[in-house]
Amino acid sequence: MAIADYIARGHPARALSFVQELTDTCASLATMPLSYLIVPRYEARGLRRRVHGNCQIFYRVTDDLVFVVRVLHGARNYEALF
Repeated sequence: MAIADYIARGHPARALSFVQELTDTCASLATMPLSYLIVPRYEARGLRRRVHGNCQIFYRVTDDLVFVVRVLHGARNYEALF
């Protein structure tokens, strides 16, 4: 995970705890996956976004499953990547 690698350059212990936080946040999407708004201009794909700190978690809900598509730093231009 590029985010963890970046954090680990200066703070290895924080990188591990941040990855755990992200993992927990992604796992929590299963409890109420429709709580977060669909990303404008990506309605047809059903792409939703949840923010965690400086990161954006992009995901889709299909039937009873939640698929995390990407986790990006908030400063990144996500439109160029989708």
